[in-house]
Formats: sequence, C-alpha cells, structure tokens
Amino acid sequence: QVQLVESGGSLVQAGGSLRLSCVASGSIFRIDTMAWYRQAPGKQRELVAEITSDGSTNYADSVKGRFTISRDNAKNTQYLQMNSLKPEDTAVYYCNADMVTRPGLMNYWGQGTQVTVSS
Repeated sequence: QVQLVESGGSLVQAGGSLRLSCVASGSIFRIDTMAWYRQAPGKQRELVAEITSDGSTNYADSVKGRFTISRDNAKNTQYLQMNSLKPEDTAVYYCNADMVTRPGLMNYWGQGTQVTVSS
C-alpha cells in the first residue's frame, strides 16, 4: 500500500523553528513533484511549497524567506524547515506527492501533522 506519512508537527512559540518530514512508502516506481500544503481552521487548504524531482522549488509568498523545502530522493523523503514561525502559520500541514505506482501516475496525500504557533 502506497502511503505518505508526515511527522514533526508540534506546539512552538512564535519565532521558533520546526522541521517537518514526509516519507513515501510502498510500491513506488518514481516520485515527481512533492509539496506541502496547510489548512487552518475555517480556511481552505493552500500550497505552502513544492519541489520537483530535479530540485526546483516554489513557495507561497507568505513563507518565502522563512521556510525551506528539500527532498532526499534516495530515501523517498521530503522536508519542510520552518523558521521564524508566526501564529498565522498554525495549521494542519499535509504532504502531497505525484507518484508513479502500480496503477500509474497518481496524486497522494498524507494524513496531516498539526503545527501550532503560540504568540
């Protein structure tokens, strides 16, 4: 069974840092673009950052200069380093990936990890 599992969410004070991880497992032939999304209470899910298989990155304006996305292709893992956290970063963070598996190219979601930033 193909799955994405996030970890690293926690409660942190404003100005602090967290590092999220997401591991893809199962019968995976190839991973294309990986991304982090977040959803705050009462708001729509939004793209935070994405990274292609060759390392090109894209960030939401709200996190540019504070968050860094990276990946380790050998470990089927992506990371989100979050610095200078603000209360408005509080949300459930979801891992997302386009992966080639037995059915073909599909988009997958993780179960989410809670990040809470206190003021």
